[in-house]
Amino acid sequence: MKMVGDLLRNFINQMGFFSDGSIDWVKLGLRLVMIVVAIVLIFLAIKKDFEPYLLIPIGVGMLLANLAPGLFASGANGESMGLLYSFHKGIEWEIFPPLIFLGIGATTDFGPLISRPSSLLLGAAAQIGIFITFFGALLLGFNALEASAIGIIGGADGPTAIFLSNKMLSGAAGGQMLCASIAVVAYSYMALVPVIQPPIIKLLTTKEERQIKMVQPRVVSKREKIIFPLVVMILVILLIPSCAALIGMLMLGNLIKESGVVPNLVDAAAKTILYVVTILLGLSVGATATLSGASEALEFVMILALGMVAFAVATASGVLIGKLMCKISKGKINPMIGAAGVSAVPMAARVVHKIGLEEDKNNYLLMHAMGPNVAGVIGSAVAAGLLLSIFG
Repeated sequence: MKMVGDLLRNFINQMGFFSDGSIDWVKLGLRLVMIVVAIVLIFLAIKKDFEPYLLIPIGVGMLLANLAPGLFASGANGESMGLLYSFHKGIEWEIFPPLIFLGIGATTDFGPLISRPSSLLLGAAAQIGIFITFFGALLLGFNALEASAIGIIGGADGPTAIFLSNKMLSGAAGGQMLCASIAVVAYSYMALVPVIQPPIIKLLTTKEERQIKMVQPRVVSKREKIIFPLVVMILVILLIPSCAALIGMLMLGNLIKESGVVPNLVDAAAKTILYVVTILLGLSVGATATLSGASEALEFVMILALGMVAFAVATASGVLIGKLMCKISKGKINPMIGAAGVSAVPMAARVVHKIGLEEDKNNYLLMHAMGPNVAGVIGSAVAAGLLLSIFG
């Protein structure tokens, strides 16, 4: 009978709710909170179609880490003791974010940006949210490295946020949890772009401005599309070499696409690699979203608030510069396309296009908005490299 009792006690003690033979109510409460958050993310992905490719793996990773902490455990000497810990090495060793950029490059058409170079200004304007949030984080007590990693949320670029936060905070006390919070917040807000941006766009523009129809951009030649990634790679990396991994892989993906001579590589980068890495990255990000104390919970809430500020400022900055360009061009540029300057490709461009159709069913803004949108991808990587050069 004693043996049965010992077996039952051992079984109960190894359950996730127990620690050292007793329930840790604080950890249990925080774990339940994260489980609820995970379920909400999965619900938004499936029911509302908010970036399901991102939120489903992240939500499942959060569930697994909070239901079975052993999946993210490591041994005394740092050796892998759990599946999710092994996956996370792809982030720690800076493998996943550049591979995501490779896939993005292989699916991106820089034609709208090449045909209208002024889109670069809108992409740059949207990065203002990064630096405003950086100073906001400093005021809330974060140090320069932490503030830099938090500020990059304003770029609306999950892989860049992961890349920079890992570079800045790897090895720092509490760095892993901060990286996890930044990644979860960045991807969550990326998925919520269709919810966050429309009210800001409508607040800052008039109905007449939203109805502006833009002239179709010129047709860009194949030669221009091949030269563009090479020129960007050379100029940007020479100026800011710290962003070489992201910019280099982004432009490599685009170059193999536009060259037209390696269709199998394009197919692998744009489909197989991109989707496989997205699953592994999502699981890895979600698996680090565990809270062990009230201070971490408060830190997560602060990052959540700062992330909202970052997205709002980035969107508003793009729209305001768009309004300025509208006046300078005497009404030839629809200021809404400035909101697409955030790096969320192609969600932000689709939001602008949708609002344009709501105002006028014949107002097609998607290709015009794609210029600032792809400029934002480059801009967020450059901003990350700049912060890394200064504070890294």
